[in-house]
Amino acid sequence: MDIVDAWMQHPTERMLAQDWLTSLRRWVGTEEVSTALPLERTIAAMDAGGVSTGLISAWYAPEGPLVSNDEVADFVAQYPDRLVGVASVDLREPMNAVRELRRAVGERGLRALRVVPWVWGLPPNDRRYYPLYAECVELGIPFCTQVGHTGPLRTSETGRPIPYLDDVALEFPELTIVAGHIGYPWTAEMIALATKYPNVHIDTSAYTVRRYPPELVTYLRTNGRHKVLFGTNYPMITAEKALSDLTTLDLDPETTNLFLSANARRVFGL
Repeated sequence: MDIVDAWMQHPTERMLAQDWLTSLRRWVGTEEVSTALPLERTIAAMDAGGVSTGLISAWYAPEGPLVSNDEVADFVAQYPDRLVGVASVDLREPMNAVRELRRAVGERGLRALRVVPWVWGLPPNDRRYYPLYAECVELGIPFCTQVGHTGPLRTSETGRPIPYLDDVALEFPELTIVAGHIGYPWTAEMIALATKYPNVHIDTSAYTVRRYPPELVTYLRTNGRHKVLFGTNYPMITAEKALSDLTTLDLDPETTNLFLSANARRVFGL
């Protein structure tokens, strides 16, 4: 079975050291992580979960690049048949952010942009994102973001789909948007946006199948068959764990294929 994981990261030592990633440090099995995870461990986790292709993202924060675009590109270069790179940028300097995105895509081969709103305390309709949306359209790449409540101890308000992501989809109809983490507890709002806008999609990262909200499962089985992408938020959750109850979704073979790989391959141009 072909599986594409739409939301992963291969963490660096800098990322592992962040206070707001204590849950990730617990997953690693130590309170203080002094070295980065070997890339082979990420590939092994993909193998264990049957993931053929993983989209791994850079992470930029006010503290600086926790996983830089060049590091992501270097990871991809080691496993070009397994990994696809996703860029990130520093929102504080919009023009430099645009230039960095252009470089990451044009020179390093990254295939999308991800910005996590709670990291910056800025919802996606903030003016600092808008030059990036225009550049994503010009480059023909998706914009990936987080919706729903925030796991780390940061504000969840930036993850509300309506009005924040609604404004973006309305003002940038050519922009392909992939909203990760389902949107709970505003799942119905996120489904409404994915239904309303042709280019808005949902990924299931940060949730195991057992924890999918019932309204998302209904949407996935019906008119959302082409709108929902599988994701894990690895290394927080492995694909093996996330998909352990896949049969309980009662999906037909075509919908299963769309959910696990075909939708992501179409959206990201894989």
